[in-house]
Amino acid sequence: MARFRLRAFGFLIIAALLLSAGPSRAETEVDLALVIAVDVSYSMDPDEQMLQREGFIQAFRSPDVHDSIRRGVLGRIAVAYMEWAGAGDQKVVLPWTVLDGSESATAFAERLAEAPTRRAQRTSISGAIDFGVRLLAESGFAAVRQVIDVSGDGPNNQGRPVAVARDEALASGITINGLPIMLKAPGYFDIPDLDNYYRDCVIGGQGAFMVPAREREQFREAVRTKIILEVAERAPPEPLIRPAQALSRRANCLAGEMQWRDRMGN
Repeated sequence: MARFRLRAFGFLIIAALLLSAGPSRAETEVDLALVIAVDVSYSMDPDEQMLQREGFIQAFRSPDVHDSIRRGVLGRIAVAYMEWAGAGDQKVVLPWTVLDGSESATAFAERLAEAPTRRAQRTSISGAIDFGVRLLAESGFAAVRQVIDVSGDGPNNQGRPVAVARDEALASGITINGLPIMLKAPGYFDIPDLDNYYRDCVIGGQGAFMVPAREREQFREAVRTKIILEVAERAPPEPLIRPAQALSRRANCLAGEMQWRDRMGN
C-alpha cells in the first residue's frame, strides 16, 4: 500500500511538471521582444509628441504590421512601450504584451491611444538604453531577437555616455534601432546631423538600422515602416539609412554633454 501511494505520488509530480513546463514554455517563446523607448523631453514640442505617439498607434493598427507578426516562425512578439527623459526618468506606459495578430495588436494600439502624455527635463539616451536592457532581462520571454527601439530629437546630455550604454547592451546580444526625429531646425540643445549621431553613437547590433523622420507628413509612415522592418527582421532600403551628409563624417558621441556644459556652465 505504501509502495502504491509512493508510486502514485511520483506520477502526480511528473504530470504536474509536464503540465507546468509545456504550456508556460510555449507562452513565453516569441519571435521578438521589443522595447519601444520614446523621448518625452522638453525639446519635444507637444505637437511632436502627439505625432510620435500617433505614429506608433497607427503602426500597431496597420494590417501590414499584423501580417508581419503572423509571418514569424512563432507568429507572436512581445512589446513594451516606455517613455524617457533625464537619467532617472523612465516610465513604462504599456507593460509587456504579447501580440499575435490583428486583435491583440489593435488592442495594444487602443490602450496606447488612451494613455496620457507627459513632458520632462533633460535627455538621457543612455538611461533609456539601460532601462530597456533591464526590461528585457526581466521580461520572462524567451525571444529569438531582443530589440530596443529608440526615438528622440536630440543627443544625450545627462547620465553616462551613450556609447558606453550602447556597447554594453550590444554585448548582451541586444540590437538597438533608431528613429532620429528631425522635423525642425536644431534648437538650443539640439545638434545638426542627428542622423549621423544616431548612426555612430546610438544604434548597433545584428541588423541594426535607423529611419530618420524629416517631414511631418512622412512621420507616421516612417514609424510604420520601422516597426514592420523590426518585426520581419529586414534591413531598410538604402535611402532610409543614408544621411544626407557623407558617411565618412563621424559624429562626436559626447556632443550633447559638451553642448550642455558650454551653455549651462556645468
